[in-house]
Amino acid sequence: MTSQPPSIQFFEGISEELSNVSLRKNRSSAVRSVLMSFNSLKALDQFNSFTKKFSNSLVLTDEEGVINVEPSSVKFVFSGPEGDDLERVNCTFEIEREDQWERFMRFMNRYAEANGMAYGETKKSEETNV
Repeated sequence: MTSQPPSIQFFEGISEELSNVSLRKNRSSAVRSVLMSFNSLKALDQFNSFTKKFSNSLVLTDEEGVINVEPSSVKFVFSGPEGDDLERVNCTFEIEREDQWERFMRFMNRYAEANGMAYGETKKSEETNV
């Protein structure tokens, strides 16, 4: 299999730059939640979202293939004097199965390595940031 740089896309052909990711595990259900934050979206620049196909999911691609994730929420956070400056976009989804979690973590490790990100633990238990 050829080595493909890891990418994250909301719209076909527009790779986004992940700013932060937070991983959490529910102690009672063992369901894991992922919160991905993007400080900007290339899909919004120059109306790219109008010229590209929306994938209806978050598409994570790497050398192993494609992961299609259906977000449980996508939140646009605005700031600035007029309240119309995009500060970040938060995308949340859950992963219930262990094999899917392991595949997601392999993707995240590749993405972090390719983009100079580092793994670090926060003071709260069961929460990590990449």
